[in-house]
Amino acid sequence: MKAEIITIGDEILIGQIVDTNSQWIGQELNRIGVSVHQISSIQDERNHILNALKEAESRADIVIVTGGLGPTKDDITKKTIADYFNDSEIVEYNEVIDHIKQLFKKVNHPFNEVQRYQAQLPSKATLLMNRFGTAPGMWFEENDTVFVSMPGVPYEMKGLMEYEVLPRLQDKFELPHIIHKTIITYGTGESVIAERIENWEDNLPSFIKLAYLPSFGRVRLRLSGKGTNKSELEEALTEQLDQLLELISDIVVGIDDDSSIEKQVGELLKSKGQTISTAESLTGGKIGATMVSVPGSSAYYKGSLVTYTAELKQQLLGVSEETINRHSVVSAEVAKEMVQGAIKNLKTDYAIAVTGNAGPTQDNNDKSVGTVYIALAYQDNIDVQEFNFGQPREKVINRTVSKALELLQKNILKN
Repeated sequence: MKAEIITIGDEILIGQIVDTNSQWIGQELNRIGVSVHQISSIQDERNHILNALKEAESRADIVIVTGGLGPTKDDITKKTIADYFNDSEIVEYNEVIDHIKQLFKKVNHPFNEVQRYQAQLPSKATLLMNRFGTAPGMWFEENDTVFVSMPGVPYEMKGLMEYEVLPRLQDKFELPHIIHKTIITYGTGESVIAERIENWEDNLPSFIKLAYLPSFGRVRLRLSGKGTNKSELEEALTEQLDQLLELISDIVVGIDDDSSIEKQVGELLKSKGQTISTAESLTGGKIGATMVSVPGSSAYYKGSLVTYTAELKQQLLGVSEETINRHSVVSAEVAKEMVQGAIKNLKTDYAIAVTGNAGPTQDNNDKSVGTVYIALAYQDNIDVQEFNFGQPREKVINRTVSKALELLQKNILKN
């Protein structure tokens, strides 16, 4: 079963907002066995919408459209979709009007006639009730293709998908099972992994595919299986997963996307009843932000001192002026004193400190762009390592975060 997603709105095309709707819709469709084959973003303009619908219909069984269903004159999507289906008859739904009035009553907002337009749908549309907003969704069936139109507000769209669209799709179509297993690896590049698992990959069953998903410091290996018998599919995927784990067990930090390294580190710290703090220079607090992205992180993460300048390194972490003058702020010596200050001032079992030159210039030091020092303290033990993560600036910062967490995880496991 093939689906296409169309997002409508100039705000996406000019970069004013990020299209998170398509990502979420794709995940949910995949979960019920629908494969998304294309995602498009288009202007809220009549010809663009008509052409996008026509092209999608020629390729897909299901077309999901988000955006452009507001009450204002610039939202022309509903009228254009009605024209696409040659539907000039309008039906007004009293239940939608009552729903809008109830929503407005809760916020002491008067109902006005422009809102009545929200309750008027093309006659060929099946009403999809929007529990969380004023604009209902629409469901059309034409030439063996299902078309769904929903507002672009994320929480409204999600409500419509969960309560209306996904159940209807599951009732209408006999859908296959699609199952994913994702392995998270750290510290080894995509090409090296591919070489290690080449023979295994060449012998995968035809209904199981492997995808490499590299990012800064990590590579996710996603096994995807598709079939009609769920238990047999799960058994086959588990067998292949076990074979893969035997080949790369030394670089695996978790299975499935929830097992990010920050979550793994958090679980290790919680299991040992230990805490951690950070002292950051070039990363500007990104290590701390990554740590606290995990729910419940307050049980082990105590805080960060972001000391971007030499003055703050001295004032907040106790780095000596002499050390800075002799070695510069980008040095192993400064990283060591930073981590000592963090573990002393924040009173944690572990501390991480990073200092480096993310670029694009060398600033006031003799270290090349990309040079980074990561210091890790565990009680009285301190380890400082030097790296060069190259360029550009974003790559240096993200690789520093990933490497710091990787070193922390290895240290916790060792102790």
